[in-house]
Amino acid sequence: MIAVLKGLVDNVGEDWAVIDVNGVGYLVFCSRRTLGQLPGQGEAVRLEIETHVREDHIHLYGFQAIAERDWFRLLTTVQGVGAKVCLAILSVLGPDQLVQAVAAQDKTAITQANGVGPKLAARIVSELKDKVGGFSLGGAALADGAGETAAAPANANTVSDDAVSALINLGYGRTEAFSAVAKASSRLGGDAQVGELIRAGLQELSQ
Repeated sequence: MIAVLKGLVDNVGEDWAVIDVNGVGYLVFCSRRTLGQLPGQGEAVRLEIETHVREDHIHLYGFQAIAERDWFRLLTTVQGVGAKVCLAILSVLGPDQLVQAVAAQDKTAITQANGVGPKLAARIVSELKDKVGGFSLGGAALADGAGETAAAPANANTVSDDAVSALINLGYGRTEAFSAVAKASSRLGGDAQVGELIRAGLQELSQ
């Protein structure tokens, strides 16, 4: 099982790259994001690899970052999401953007990827919402110095949800509204009221 490839960039195509490792060329399928970060031909590169073995083929999928590889693995757990769709999603959304989109249940962000319709996008955000881990709009899962989690007030998520809804009604996208309120909530603390979060969220969006 191949986990990492270190070699030289030999050739690059629309959704693949050939990595020369000591004279052996490995065909690696990649997202556009990873392909765009590759160095020039003949230059050294290191890729995290996910190996898929089937009866009729062995495919290698390459990623510049471990986080992108981990999202690839997570996305493939969703019914109807194959490797090609995973790469399409990772081509338009980075790991941080995916965390926000899933946490915000933003189906529209996921449908930016080729081959992902509204139904599949809804399934992705629904099935993965409890798996993104460590990210909470109201600050309910912020790690403390000992690596444990500190609980937010019981009404924090409701207040934050109301603030997000208000920003959406003002014309902002769900994911950007979610991100702005999350930052505002972290800055103001769990006792912030809806009006305060909306004002602070608007400040975040204006930066």
